[in-house]
Amino acid sequence: MIKFDYAKQAELPKIVAIYNETIPSRLATADLKPVSVASRQPWFESFNPDSRPLWVIKDDDKIAGWVGLESFYGRPAYHKTAEISIYIDKDFRHQGIGQQAIAYVISQLPRLGLDALVAFIFSHNQTSQHLFKQNQFETWGHLPDVAIMDGQRRSLDILGRRFQKVSGAKRS
Repeated sequence: MIKFDYAKQAELPKIVAIYNETIPSRLATADLKPVSVASRQPWFESFNPDSRPLWVIKDDDKIAGWVGLESFYGRPAYHKTAEISIYIDKDFRHQGIGQQAIAYVISQLPRLGLDALVAFIFSHNQTSQHLFKQNQFETWGHLPDVAIMDGQRRSLDILGRRFQKVSGAKRS
């Protein structure tokens, strides 16, 4: 049974290990070399369960992946929008956990005061593209050939979804 728990400090090494195992595929991150647990400590500390949580995804108490919400673009006007990142352990991929993660995050948006999510996904990552588009995310931006990985240029798509009317916005 899949469950979501707030990430704990002791789980950071596994979170980093899951992230690092995606690097060689050149599908999910623009990092080209593994990152250290120490280098990810400030990132880990930036998460807040009340506004920008980091959850570990557990299957029978084994960490199967993680999902996090980060502030988008770091400016106050974007406070109702968050960037979503999902990483699944190689032993748990293609079992529907990514779908469960998106559904769980969406269920948490009202509590978190969020009404929009964005995901940065490489154009060639067809599995993630499909997952998010299946969940009504639309392409909000396309950055052609912005990354160079192993001598090959790669494009990045910004997928987004709005979940309710933005409060306080006036229509003209």
